[in-house]
Amino acid sequence: MSMTVVGIGIGAFVAFMAFQFGLWGFIIALLFMGIGALLGRAADGKLDLRSVLDALTGRRSSS
Repeated sequence: MSMTVVGIGIGAFVAFMAFQFGLWGFIIALLFMGIGALLGRAADGKLDLRSVLDALTGRRSSS
């Protein structure tokens, strides 16, 4: 499946949420999609959540 098809599917889902549930449904859908993307990257091993947490709390910088 190409990234174009994936993008179309995600756009259709977000549009459905916006039309069905209004602005708050749209925002909540985007929030959960972002959380799912982060957890998926962490599960694939492409994102280290501990280093992200350390950077957010100021223990480490990104440089």
